[in-house]
Amino acid sequence: MSASISVGLPKDRYAVYGVSWLAYATYYLGRKGFSVAKKTLAGALGMSESVMGLVDTAYLAAYAIGQFGSGYFGDRVGARKLVGYGMLAIAAICAALGSVNGALIFGVLFCLNGFAQSTGWPGTTRAMAEWTVPKTRGTVMAFWATCYQVGGLVATPFLGELIEHYSWRTAFHVPALILAGVGILVLLLMKPGPNLPAVDAQGALSEEEKALRVQAQREVTRNPTLWFFGLSYFFIKFIRYALLFWLPYFLSKTLNYGTGKAAWVSSAFEAGGILGVIAIGTLSDRLRMSRSMLSSIALVGLAGALIAYSKLGGGSVAVNVMLFALVGALLFGPDSLLSGAAAQDAGGPRAAAMATGLVNGLGSIGAVVTGFVIPWVSKSFGWQALFPSLVVLAFAAALSLAPTFRRASSP
Repeated sequence: MSASISVGLPKDRYAVYGVSWLAYATYYLGRKGFSVAKKTLAGALGMSESVMGLVDTAYLAAYAIGQFGSGYFGDRVGARKLVGYGMLAIAAICAALGSVNGALIFGVLFCLNGFAQSTGWPGTTRAMAEWTVPKTRGTVMAFWATCYQVGGLVATPFLGELIEHYSWRTAFHVPALILAGVGILVLLLMKPGPNLPAVDAQGALSEEEKALRVQAQREVTRNPTLWFFGLSYFFIKFIRYALLFWLPYFLSKTLNYGTGKAAWVSSAFEAGGILGVIAIGTLSDRLRMSRSMLSSIALVGLAGALIAYSKLGGGSVAVNVMLFALVGALLFGPDSLLSGAAAQDAGGPRAAAMATGLVNGLGSIGAVVTGFVIPWVSKSFGWQALFPSLVVLAFAAALSLAPTFRRASSP
């Protein structure tokens, strides 16, 4: 007899919500070590700003390519295997990163980390798509998507403290242990949800269902709304990763903050993002406008916040914290909405991982460019030119969504 893989019991639903949230938050321990340790690694491994930019670029290129593959396979192997084994791979790579003594091998390993990290978003959003419905998806995903703000918020100061009190190597060795533990939890607790297609008694998909899944994935690649989401996300991710990868260094370089202080102050960016994600996701279920239109409005606000920092930043710590929090709120809100609920809606139950992987993959190409552009901007115009440059990209992200206002609709 045919039945879904899971009966959708509430305890299973909340277990998946919790373990997938914890999993993606933990991914950040494996990706933020390099960002926080840059100033230390400049001396320890002889890395220049250009070399650090190349390492960022290699990582992000691998991450972007991996997104497309993870989205494709995530709809086939399932969220549990994609995320669980992905986390174990990251744990092994982080253990190696903390043990190397040369810049070249560090760069190669961090590039491999990018491929492993790409399993996270398509896998966890696939799991959530199986346990949510369009009517309330914006609100549920709003609270769930705080995983990557909290992940970054905790990871940055935590890793900064490890470096300050021990050594840069602990910023990779300690996360390796944590990632391995959470990866095992995923393999034990993450169950398929009731929104999966029907299967037979052995859990196998019928030939008809396999054909429908292939067709759904093809439709994802032909959906213009998703491509416009991806274009906007290109600019959003450029801004986001420019700040995630370079903000602690920017504060150390321009304001002479120590590693620990720079990590704590820059974490206001993710802290503000938590409020922004919850607010915009909840509103997207309640307002009579498409999720993309709401995202565009927030991105115009982001441009205003970046202008404010370019004029007022560099003052007191309190001013920096408040402005970084505002930037985070207005950036992470549309970031989570476009790559989460909006993409899940467009992909449907059979191709949710493919849809989120496509949008995130296109966005990650924008993140790749930061490795070239940010060092060039700093050398050519000085670090003070960083925020005015990001203003232009925020407006571009908002305008890129205009063609989707009529196509996308609120569920």
